[in-house]
Amino acid sequence: MTTLADKVILSGADNRLSMLGKDMYDSWKSRMELYMVNRKHGRMIIESVENGPLLWPTFEENEVTRLKKYSELSATEAIQADCDVKATNIILQGLPPE
Repeated sequence: MTTLADKVILSGADNRLSMLGKDMYDSWKSRMELYMVNRKHGRMIIESVENGPLLWPTFEENEVTRLKKYSELSATEAIQADCDVKATNIILQGLPPE
């Protein structure tokens, strides 16, 4: 009995990520920025891409320094953490050519 994976392999599926041609970069960058800006908290998403993700705050508890949990973040920090995840997903998933 053939499995779904076997059928995919037989049909010649290509699971590699598509590569962006050098001549397409400026167009891709503009489209990505436009897409990000039009998302909720778009400016924060772009800042996450340009400046890197939120550096999670730490605190000392019983003489041990640890990172704050998500539930312990301030409202602004929580939004920034969410935007970091959105930015990562947008870039990893990319946008179709058209």
